[in-house]
Amino acid sequence: MRIQVRRTGGFAGIERFAEVDTSGRTDAVEWHALAERAVAAGRGEPPIGVPDGFSYQITVDGKTVYCSDPRLTEEQRKLITRVLKEGA
Repeated sequence: MRIQVRRTGGFAGIERFAEVDTSGRTDAVEWHALAERAVAAGRGEPPIGVPDGFSYQITVDGKTVYCSDPRLTEEQRKLITRVLKEGA
C-alpha cells in the first residue's frame, strides 16, 4: 500500500509532502487499518479551512481524500503525523 500526504497552508504557506510504501513492512497491517479509517472519514473535495490552518490531501493507493485543521479525526491526525515523520 502506498500512502501519500500533502500538507498545505499554515502561517508561512510552506507545502510538505511525504510518502510511505508499506510493502515488506512488519507493521503493514497496522498501517493499512489506520489508512482505511483515515480515508473513510475524508472528503471528496477540499473543505474550507481556518485562516493559517493546515489542509491535507491523503492518497492511499490512488484514492484521494481531503481534510483540514481543526476538524481532523484522531485517525487522520495519527496517519498524517506518521507519514510526515517517516515518509521520504
